[in-house]
Order: sequence, then structure tokens, then C-alpha cells
Amino acid sequence: MNCRICNYSKLISTINLGKQPWGNNFLEKSEIGKEPYYPLEVEFCPKCSCSQLNFTVPKEIMFSNHTYLSGMTTTLDSHFESLALKVHEQFFQNSENLSALDIGSNDGTQLKHYSNLGYEILGVESSKNIVDIANRNGIDTRCAFFNEEFVNHINKKFDVINASGIFFHLEELHSVTKGIKKALKDNGVFVVQFIYLKKMIENYAFDQIYHEHLLYYNLRPLETLLKLHGLEIFDSEELPIHGGSCIAYVSHKGSRKKSNRLKKMIQEEDLKKLHLPETYITYANELQDIKNQNLSFLESCRKKNKTVFGMGAPVKGNTLLNFFGIDNNLVSKLVEINPLRKGLFSPGSHLEVVMENELSKPPDVYYVLAWNFKEEILKNNYELIKDGTEFYFPVEVKN
Repeated sequence: MNCRICNYSKLISTINLGKQPWGNNFLEKSEIGKEPYYPLEVEFCPKCSCSQLNFTVPKEIMFSNHTYLSGMTTTLDSHFESLALKVHEQFFQNSENLSALDIGSNDGTQLKHYSNLGYEILGVESSKNIVDIANRNGIDTRCAFFNEEFVNHINKKFDVINASGIFFHLEELHSVTKGIKKALKDNGVFVVQFIYLKKMIENYAFDQIYHEHLLYYNLRPLETLLKLHGLEIFDSEELPIHGGSCIAYVSHKGSRKKSNRLKKMIQEEDLKKLHLPETYITYANELQDIKNQNLSFLESCRKKNKTVFGMGAPVKGNTLLNFFGIDNNLVSKLVEINPLRKGLFSPGSHLEVVMENELSKPPDVYYVLAWNFKEEILKNNYELIKDGTEFYFPVEVKN
């Protein structure tokens, strides 16, 4: 395939996690063993330095009906609240009749905070079951895939357009970016929140590679994409959410002055050699050591007859379970708080998802797949830890 951003044809294979099922395809009992597998391989474009999957599971399969809810953790809710306040105070504090559009708005958690600040809001979400939840919660949400055609249909412009954890999902990458250009007011701000590839590399957070994540952004390739459509990044910051995220603040080209913070972040990317394929090839080779360390730990638990449950059933956890080859010989089940996943089974590893509040007793060890919420998990389980339950984090985030 050609590069998703610049259409260059000579991509370089860097990280190969084998064939895996789509990570959000949680299974009914009758579906176990029938799930399809797809290549999960990252390629690097030497022209624009974009890392990307070389295979696309159609968006209609992945995003028309899923079980992810953004409002399930206080960590993410607090992050969305502080970000909405920051955007408002920095760019629109003295303005009136403000409006905000959220692309891939999920259950409306981000938009709720813009609504609380007085914005007229609109969410666009492709999963009908999640749209129903958002609308029941009073968040005006359309069931659609956002693209240029959608913008032409609604014929409306917004002060703020938000894309939280969605801009690397986009099969229709250029149509979506054209749509954002059309829908953004002249002085508007497009807020892109994405898992930062730089932090993925530093933290060995390879499990954030999965089929929904078609692209893996540093600032340089994102800037290349935006410039193709008359947009540009004018500021950026790194935040700890999801183990290390980047937020890029985007405007129409030439309408806002570029910050020194943005320039420093791009310089640091270059110092880390994130524009070179060798960086990612070396990273891929090092993943085998992490796999061996994790399997050694779980095997030692098995030999000591310790019960091990997975903490959380995030999509990224399925990348990790399947790449490591973990099944119910090493981890008995997955423990969740998201009711949409209750009684389902993880794709590939076939571990049953049970609700945390329905456990009769805790395990000896929690193998924490939702490691990006470490602080919240440890705080919520203080008594369990005091009573001897061990919490093991397969990915340790470096500050």
C-alpha cells in the first residue's frame, strides 16, 4: 500500500505483531474460535515519517457497533473537563454564541464539559448503541461517519472541533481533514488528542498498536497531513493521559502564531531520531525481551498456584495477550467495570469478562491491562493491596 498521508509507495516494515483478531471484537460464547484474524504490522514512510498499519479492517466492521465507553473512568472524565476549560479560557473566554463539534464523540463525555461552559454542541459517532447512550444523556449526537460529505450536509461551522483518540482511526483520512477545514470557523481551533508515538516508544507501550489505530503520530507527519488541506499546528503539549498523549492545537494556515513549545517538541522528536526507520526496527527487536519477562512472571505465578485475573478488558490488552500468547492457563479471566462487556470473551485469548462488583473474592494477582489508569486503579484498590493482592503492570510509564 501507499502512505496514508503522502501517498509514497516505498514503505519500510518496522513492527510486526503477527496476525491478530480485531481487538474490540469481544465474543459471545458461541463465537469463540470463529473470529477472523488480520495482519497487525506497522510500516514507516521515509518521505513524511508517518508510521501506519499496512492493512485496514473496514471501518464499518470496527466502528458501527462497539463496546468502548469514554465516561467509565474518573481519570478520563477529569482530563476532558480540564481540557475544555483550558481551550475556552485560552481562545474563547470573551466570545459569545460558541459552538463545539466532537468527531467520534462516543458517549459525549468530552462534549458534556463544553456544554457546561455554554457551548452549543454536536457529536458525531458511528456506533449506534453508543449514540443512543449519548442522546439519552442529553448530548446531541448524530450517528454517522464524519467526512467531507457529512460537513456538506450539515452546512455549519464551529468555534471548536475536537477529535479525541479518533484522528489515528481514520480510513477516510483526507476526506475527514477536508471536512474539518470546511467546518472550522475562521478563528476556530481544532483540538487533536492522540496517543503520542514518542511516548509509545519510550514506554514500550506496543499494545497501543491495534487495528483501530491505523496511524501513529508524531508532530511532523501530522503537520504534513494538515498542511495538505490548509491547516497547521500552532501549539502542542504533552499530557500523561493514556500513558503519554499529545494535544495539537490547529488553526487555518497562517491565522495564529506558532508557539515556542511546539518548536521545542518537534526538536525533541528529531533528537530522539523519530524520523528514522531504524528507531522503530530496534524497538520491535526489544519487544521480545518484554514478552519473555511477562511470561516468566505469569509462569512463576502458575507454579506457585496463584490465581491471576486481568484488570480491565481494554482493546490494547488484546494486542498484548495475543502477542504474548497468554490464555486461561496463565490468566483466569478479565475483570471490568464496563457493563457492555459483561459475559463476553476476549478475541484470540478467549478469557471471560466478569464484573468487578460481582467477584466473590479477589485474585492473588491482578495483571493490569488497563495500565494507563494506574494511579486511579491503585487508589481505588488500596484496601486490596493492603490485604496482599499484588498488582502487576506489564507496561510501566516513564514520566
